Amino acid sequence: MIKKDLRRIYKEKRTALSSVEKAKLDDLLLIQFQQARLPFIQTLFSYWPMEQFREPDMHLFTDFMEFSNPELLIAYPRTNPATLTMDAVIVDEETSFAKNSFGVYEPEGTVFLQPADMDMVFVPLLTFDKRGYRVGYGKGYYDRFLAACRPGCVKVGFSFFEPVEEIRDTHEFDVTLNLCITPQSIYVF
Repeated sequence: MIKKDLRRIYKEKRTALSSVEKAKLDDLLLIQFQQARLPFIQTLFSYWPMEQFREPDMHLFTDFMEFSNPELLIAYPRTNPATLTMDAVIVDEETSFAKNSFGVYEPEGTVFLQPADMDMVFVPLLTFDKRGYRVGYGKGYYDRFLAACRPGCVKVGFSFFEPVEEIRDTHEFDVTLNLCITPQSIYVF
C-alpha cells in the first residue's frame, strides 16, 4: 500500500480504540520496551503524544528511560513550520509546554541539543513495514531531523499494530527505524 492510504487506515484504526483498549495497549508497549536490549544512552529526543490522534503514551517510555538513567538529557521538538524543521529543546520538570498551531505541545525552553548529539530518538508513526520504514503524518519533519542525527543514533517507533508487509512509496529521503515496539513484539531493523 502507499502512505496516503495507510495514513487514512491507521488513523481510523486508532480512532476506533476505546480508552480502555488504548490504556491496555500502552501498558503492553511499555512491557515490551522494558524488555528491549537498549544501549546506554545519554541523550533522548522524545515527543508529547497527540491525544487527538490517539498516539501511544510517550510519557511512559520517556519516564522509564529517565528512571533507568537519572542523568539522561531529554529533549522535545519545537517545530518551525516556515522551514519544516525542528529544534531539540532540552526539558526538565520545570519546563513549560504550550500548544502550537497544530495543537501539539512544545517546550518553551531555550537550551538546545543538535541532532548529531542524539543517542536515541522516539519517532512518531501511524504504521511501519517489515523493512523499518514508517508512515508519519506527511510533513517530513522527522525524516529531516533524523538525517542529521549521528549514524549510531537509535531510532525507535511505537505502534499499537503489527507491521504491514511493505510501504510501496518510500523514497531516498525516508529514514528507517532501528527498533519498533508493538504490544506483541520487538522488531529490529
